[in-house]
Amino acid sequence: METTTTNDQTRDYARELGIAAAGHQFLTTPVGDDVLEINKDSVTEVFRRFKDSGKFDMLIDVTCVDHSKLTPGRKKRFDVVYHLFSTKSFSRLRVKAQVGEEETIASITPIYRGANWFEREAFDMFGVRFDGHPNLTRILTHHEFVGHPLRKDYDADQQQHCSSALPVHFQPDPNFKSEGRQLVPLNIGPSHPATHGTLRIMAEIDGETIARANVEIGFLHRCFEKMAETHPYNQVIPYTDRLNYCSAPMNNIGYCKAVERLLGVEIPQKAQAMRVILAELSRVIDHFICLGAMAVDLGALTGFFHLFTYRELVYTLFEKLCGARLTVSMTRIGGMAQDAPEGWFDDVLDAVKKLNAAVDELDRLLTGNKIWQQRTQNIGAISAEDAISWGYTGPCLRAAGVGIDLRKTQPYYMYDQLDFKIPVGTTGDVFDRYLVRVAEMKESLKIVEQVCKNVPAGDYTIRDKSIVLPEKSEVYGNIEGLMNHFMLVIKGLRPPVGDLYDATEAANGELGFYLVSDGSGRPYRLKVRPPCFAIYQSFPDSVTGGLLSDVIPIMGSMNLIAGELDR
Repeated sequence: METTTTNDQTRDYARELGIAAAGHQFLTTPVGDDVLEINKDSVTEVFRRFKDSGKFDMLIDVTCVDHSKLTPGRKKRFDVVYHLFSTKSFSRLRVKAQVGEEETIASITPIYRGANWFEREAFDMFGVRFDGHPNLTRILTHHEFVGHPLRKDYDADQQQHCSSALPVHFQPDPNFKSEGRQLVPLNIGPSHPATHGTLRIMAEIDGETIARANVEIGFLHRCFEKMAETHPYNQVIPYTDRLNYCSAPMNNIGYCKAVERLLGVEIPQKAQAMRVILAELSRVIDHFICLGAMAVDLGALTGFFHLFTYRELVYTLFEKLCGARLTVSMTRIGGMAQDAPEGWFDDVLDAVKKLNAAVDELDRLLTGNKIWQQRTQNIGAISAEDAISWGYTGPCLRAAGVGIDLRKTQPYYMYDQLDFKIPVGTTGDVFDRYLVRVAEMKESLKIVEQVCKNVPAGDYTIRDKSIVLPEKSEVYGNIEGLMNHFMLVIKGLRPPVGDLYDATEAANGELGFYLVSDGSGRPYRLKVRPPCFAIYQSFPDSVTGGLLSDVIPIMGSMNLIAGELDR
């Protein structure tokens, strides 16, 4: 990847940790990402230094890049790529280690617990083996799958069907003792309504107590990242809708923002305002669905039906803007697909009044409800330290007492100019996660109201003919517009060679995109860092030792969206 020399601050930091002396190299990419390239044999030492120093206490992501077509002739086929984050300074670091096809690399799960599922995914998708991993098995593909689908020599249309199901199984645990207990194996899902058809929870119960648990995912794996490699950049946008389909515009925004940053373009103020409005409305309805589904799983059917009324109200706003309701594809790289129709912002303000009343009604319906309290308080509690260790972000992290929200800590668009607060809990239990989401909805509506009352003038997209399609009137009205349209469709937009990681604060937490460009019209590699993937891997620990009846509220409070979990 093209890089520039590291800045003085980063060089001093390397010296402070003693890493520069180990022969590794710090670089800063043209878009401003700090990157550390290390020898694979030093992984344990380097990450232990990072963790023990307190400089980077959270692992955000682990993934791989197959260089067989990006850097032909390179001795080592893969880059293992780690993304680190500091919950204290909010700084980020990307760490890369080259690994040969027949080589292994040390697992960092003993250092960062949150590495567990990410390393399993890298093994599943690329075949890279992590020495010392406690359970290096497939996670997104099924147990009969042969090969590794994100390798460049695996055809995108090569499907493999599964013909059998695994029995109830658990991760190896040398400390688990079953002697003298009559443990009953139990499947909770994937067909059970409480798991919504896409999650399998396996448990062994001792009476009503969960003795141990395990989860199986991948039931909704759509190969998003493989499809992204075979489509032009703008044609990837509809696939992002299907990640977290409960708040589709936030996925559109996160992806387009990453590509725009690699292109080095800033979208117009009006487009930023429209994206903020869409993102915050999406956050509200996402929380509505989360809390409504959690309530119905606990027996409160009325709240579920009632809250869907207000989701439909927001969907009507989406429909007026673009013609679609659920999967909207409203953004474009460079701005928005089209301008807002006349009176749309006034319609949004009218909807905000109704949504505020709905949130207040939800608050009255559930917060003081004794049954709701008994089913959620002191259930699934997690400490701030453990939440950071697992890689929690979003409402679940803030409910544990860690007030990190990218709209404040690393503000983008116009968030640094808006007046809103970040709700923070104390216990990290199911009840606090509920309270944080209710408070966040109120803050999101406050944001929407501020932006709608002060929408900037100007265009809704940039007018760069190498990035954005011309207006239809130009395409049909003059030869230059027709040729611009033709060339962009045929060639596609072409970001410069390089890589970056970019993140937004989605409804579930940090939604990150790691993008690798080879200069062509399609992403060479596009990795999605879905918020609930890191959160859900802690689920077996969260439910073990608790009651069977607590499994569903804990799962509901994590707001698992299978589209973003499995991708």
